[in-house]
Amino acid sequence: MTARSSHFDALGRAHMIDVGTKPVTAREAVARGYVEMSDAAFRAISDGSVAKGDVLGIARIAGIQAAKRTADWIPLAHPLPIESIEIHFELETATAPMQPRVAIEASVRITAKTGVEMEALVAVSAAALCIYDMCKSIDREMTIQHVQLVRKSGGKSGPYDRSASRR
Repeated sequence: MTARSSHFDALGRAHMIDVGTKPVTAREAVARGYVEMSDAAFRAISDGSVAKGDVLGIARIAGIQAAKRTADWIPLAHPLPIESIEIHFELETATAPMQPRVAIEASVRITAKTGVEMEALVAVSAAALCIYDMCKSIDREMTIQHVQLVRKSGGKSGPYDRSASRR
């Protein structure tokens, strides 16, 4: 692999990066995002009265399924044998100027030749979309926000921590 890691070959054509010679290492990625919503949608999720059922339970399953299928979403991503996916939700009440929101955090672990950042980001995205789908009859103005990598470990580039990089 060259120093310039790219999804384009010398002629500018898209290709999947060859990870064949990379060492296998323990890797983890954590991503986070939010679904901001109306008070009515937030209350319905909080008290379990959404007509479609257990919003956060179904969103957790959607996130797990999506992480396992990341290579189907992202054309040049490698299909990976994921070892662990954890998805957590936190209901955050409104604080001016923000509306109430659901915080979503996904943690994905693997021992492999390539990282799982995309899998964690896809898990958060799918969970957020599922929340939107299940609550859209209550609030069509929900907003999916700030889907981002929080931290990662393993691999040649080493650890990354968003909070440490903002200093």
